Amino acid sequence: MLRIRLALELKRFLDENEIDIFQTSEIFKRFPSVDKRLLEKVIQEVTDLEYTKIEKGKYCRSIFKNEYVIGNFLTEDAVIAYWSALNIHGLTEQFPNKVFVQTTKNKANKEVFGTDYQFIKVAPKKMTGVVTVGTGTNKFRITDIEKTIFDCFDLVNYSGGFMELIRALKRTKLDTKKMTVYAAAIGNKAATKRIAYLAELFGKKELSSFIKIAKKQKSKNYDLFDIYGDNEGKYNSVWNLRLNIEENDLIEIANSIY
Repeated sequence: MLRIRLALELKRFLDENEIDIFQTSEIFKRFPSVDKRLLEKVIQEVTDLEYTKIEKGKYCRSIFKNEYVIGNFLTEDAVIAYWSALNIHGLTEQFPNKVFVQTTKNKANKEVFGTDYQFIKVAPKKMTGVVTVGTGTNKFRITDIEKTIFDCFDLVNYSGGFMELIRALKRTKLDTKKMTVYAAAIGNKAATKRIAYLAELFGKKELSSFIKIAKKQKSKNYDLFDIYGDNEGKYNSVWNLRLNIEENDLIEIANSIY
């Protein structure tokens, strides 16, 4: 009788609260006096028809397909970031073929409901600029626009391409205080130089204080503007960058249509 009563109570709890995704630890907390082995059996019985076990101790309703919520759920402190965040924020019209998730934990890439998830581990100090979007069961954590831009310049290989970043930076209004904070948190001086150089080239007056600070703190060594480009081009002594993409080409890229 206890098993049947628990099953009914658990199903009512999941349905009434419209819980689409959960982990067993949450259920254990709700039923603290029940033997865990019994409760695990009840969970398996109740979820057998409507839910799919996506990982050990983690279940998702089979009809629930919000890939960003699921991405948040697959590891602790997970945040949708990089190319995925660029797309969600409307900074690119290119759709990534996987969901990029930033986290401070070690997590192997995996597939859930046909969607590939790639986890990028970063130092805790880089885990900043996080906002929550969506409503109800569709809420998920994502990097804000400024942090997304900085993350993508920090790790360009997760951004969908350098050309997309140039266009996104040109067309997006950015907060100079946030950009300064994120520059310090990420600590990639070469990436900061590239962003500030482009901001100055594009005449982004709203970033004037960020540009000024970046100029004072720039590294002394010369870095290639396009990290994956050839080691060629003019040397820019103001920013200590080697412009392996010419300025006229950068402006043309920034003004081009997606």
